Amino acid sequence: MALLTPSIGLIFWMLIGFGILFFLLSKFAWKPILTALKEREQSIDESLRQAEKARAEMSQLVAKNEELLNQAKEERNKILHDAREAAEKVKADIIDKANKEAEEKLRQALREIETQKKAAIVEVKNTVGLMALEIAEKVIRRELQGDNKQLEYVKNLAKEAELVA
Repeated sequence: MALLTPSIGLIFWMLIGFGILFFLLSKFAWKPILTALKEREQSIDESLRQAEKARAEMSQLVAKNEELLNQAKEERNKILHDAREAAEKVKADIIDKANKEAEEKLRQALREIETQKKAAIVEVKNTVGLMALEIAEKVIRRELQGDNKQLEYVKNLAKEAELVA
């Protein structure tokens, strides 16, 4: 049983050894250990503050990026809207120009037709006038022997000229 209960001398030397170890540890080891722990705690706190600051900056950057993206979308929509309006205006201008050209060509064609029609009427009048003169000349040159013979002669001349059906 002596192994289970330590003697007083052993307890005394253990207390002295423990005291010396405690003194040495407190003098040389605990201060650097506590200092290192404190520095470590401070660096962790600083890292957490920097991480929080970085997180806040990131959220600001994300918000700013979203705002810039929305502005870019609005600008793109405005540009597309302006381009559509410009295209519609160009289209309307082209259609108006084509319509005006078509109307002008139609008017020109109608004027030309009218001119040709007048020329044809003048030509027909001249032809009819010449034929009338020829008929009158033939009637006058011929000996007139009565009204019936004159009428027959005029009808024959008219048939020759294809004026009477």
